[in-house]
Amino acid sequence: MREDIIEKRKDKVHFFKNSGIDPYPETTGRDRSIDEVQQNFEALLAKEENVIVVGRVRSLRVMGKIAFAHIEDESGKIQAFFEKNMLGEDFQLFAKGCDLGDFTEVSGTVFLTKKDERTIKVSSWKMLSKSLRPIPTEHFGMNDEEELLRKRYLDLMVHPDTQELFRKKNIFWQTVRTFLSRQGFLEVQTPVLEHIPGGAEAEPFTTHYNALDEDLYLRISLELALKRLLVGGYEKVFEIGRVFRNEGISREHLQEFDHIEFYWAYANREDGMQMVETMYKEIVQAVCGSMKTQYDGQEISWGGAWERVDFYEAFLKETGIDLSKNSTVSELRAKAEELKIAYDKTAGKGRLIDTIYKKTVRPKLIQPCLLVGHPVEVSPLAKIDPDNPGRTLRFQPIAVGSELGNGFAELNDPQDQRARFEEQMKLREEGDAEAQMIDEDFLEALEYGMPPAFGFGMSERFFAILMNRSIRETVIFPPVREKE
Repeated sequence: MREDIIEKRKDKVHFFKNSGIDPYPETTGRDRSIDEVQQNFEALLAKEENVIVVGRVRSLRVMGKIAFAHIEDESGKIQAFFEKNMLGEDFQLFAKGCDLGDFTEVSGTVFLTKKDERTIKVSSWKMLSKSLRPIPTEHFGMNDEEELLRKRYLDLMVHPDTQELFRKKNIFWQTVRTFLSRQGFLEVQTPVLEHIPGGAEAEPFTTHYNALDEDLYLRISLELALKRLLVGGYEKVFEIGRVFRNEGISREHLQEFDHIEFYWAYANREDGMQMVETMYKEIVQAVCGSMKTQYDGQEISWGGAWERVDFYEAFLKETGIDLSKNSTVSELRAKAEELKIAYDKTAGKGRLIDTIYKKTVRPKLIQPCLLVGHPVEVSPLAKIDPDNPGRTLRFQPIAVGSELGNGFAELNDPQDQRARFEEQMKLREEGDAEAQMIDEDFLEALEYGMPPAFGFGMSERFFAILMNRSIRETVIFPPVREKE
């Protein structure tokens, strides 16, 4: 049936061409958006002023010598009235050649129908793009989630709420950008392809650079490049960019996603926590219009002072293990088995702590809070807390049981950093594909001196949480397995 429709529409393309009309012209005489017509309708009506609008045909009724259609552009929708007495032969071209989904231009004056519907009385029209495939409706043909993600253009075409979702996402990133720029941060762009992936614990994607005949990695973080800029003399820098992690897909994880990181020289963790909390609240208000949102049936309140949650205390409460007493790998494995938590047999102490924490502590943190004082084993790039050896000056904003960012006082001791990289490499050699590699160029940069600094990173996961959706739904073209 669909193939029959496509063939009939192809015949209409030939119909236009045989009539000396290009069904895919380059230009249009559009002079205003449909929303501008709607906003100024009374004035246009009084002046009998001519308007030229364009858009997709969303409804179509041909009744003998008259026809009605609704034309829709990005700003809105309006009815158009076609009459043979006004259009002559052009009416027949419209009646015979136009279908739902076509892009058209209509020109004419506005009037109100007997039912008080705002309408354009068409004095001329033009085909702008002849569609060959019928558009699915909201209720028929577009209910499969995978198909919606695979053919996002149809999702956008059929569901106004999907269009609104990505307008909100634009507000999300523009709010971040405006906030940091207002604080005096410089926006920069750093390379996507790296010789050594670093700044996070994740398995990277690899690629080959033909011109250099070298294997390279797609970046998993923005961190190490931005820290080099602190070495070079900048004091406040940030980047919003795409990062790539070769890990599984879940409600909160994708292999490629947009990410923001900023670095602030001479600021400490407390400075950073205060600024991040302020920034998050500004984002929530700008995107949602309220400081309260819904997530899986729970009301989340982003206003007020966020609670500080101590990592060690929360871990002890949920597991009975006191991390300050130098817990062993064997003890952690035993606890994971007792709690029926799956873990990688090659995992070291840090990975085991992180795995247990994610199954015990994190799910209990529903309202927005700041988790502080992470163990050094899970924080290879953070400064050690001088008052609490074994802990780091790190924090994470958390809500709805999900990590919504990561910040810490940056490690700037090159010898300490080398030692931690070496520990990570041992884990990597033992089979941990997510452990970090030694980046000699970064270590050399640190040896020139990097000022004390606070750094922070946040991904678009935060936006997905605010929208109460999976992260795949909030990415405009997410990765989807090809249909077999």
